[in-house]
Amino acid sequence: MRLGLSLSLLLIFTVLLGACTGVTPAAPGDMGGGMQNMDQQATAMPMEQGDMQDMDHGSMQMNASQPFDAQFIDSMIEHHLGAVAMAEEALQQSEREEIRAMATAIIAAQNGEIEQMRAWRAAWYPDLPATGGMGMSMGEMSISADATLPFDRRFLTAMISHHQGAIEMAQMAQQMAERQEIKDLAGAIITAQQVEIEQMNGWLQAWFQ
Repeated sequence: MRLGLSLSLLLIFTVLLGACTGVTPAAPGDMGGGMQNMDQQATAMPMEQGDMQDMDHGSMQMNASQPFDAQFIDSMIEHHLGAVAMAEEALQQSEREEIRAMATAIIAAQNGEIEQMRAWRAAWYPDLPATGGMGMSMGEMSISADATLPFDRRFLTAMISHHQGAIEMAQMAQQMAERQEIKDLAGAIITAQQVEIEQMNGWLQAWFQ
């Protein structure tokens, strides 16, 4: 009888304690489910701002097992080829001498940089297959086909976006590249294309506003 009375008192005390604290004692068979609920609650907790920034930085999808410089070269060659193609189209279709002069300059400068990057690629990474690149947005890679807008407006809009993509990649290269040659090229790209963006924005406002 005393044993039964002691167990009853213990049970009453436990129930009262749970009522006061808001915690319901788990049955022995519920421990696994309780741990699972704790895991789910931890997963559902909002992330701090720094965690979100880390996730954004990691969304570039770069391959950590491949040299950064090789990934930059592969991306920038592809990017430059897009600029050259758009500039060649502008030589054929632009109505303005200013646009044709800029297109000629873009073709000359970026073909020269493509040749230099291909030489570096062959010398530094002769046995490395093509990488997946930097995984970053490159901006517009072609001129809109919307014939309701003047060609020169479409060209300027596309090339400004394209240049902005190159600047973002080059800024990352200044921080992460291993070779000084890549950092120097990145600096030259930023300087030249910022000047061209400013010029093209001026033309957009003067001609099409």
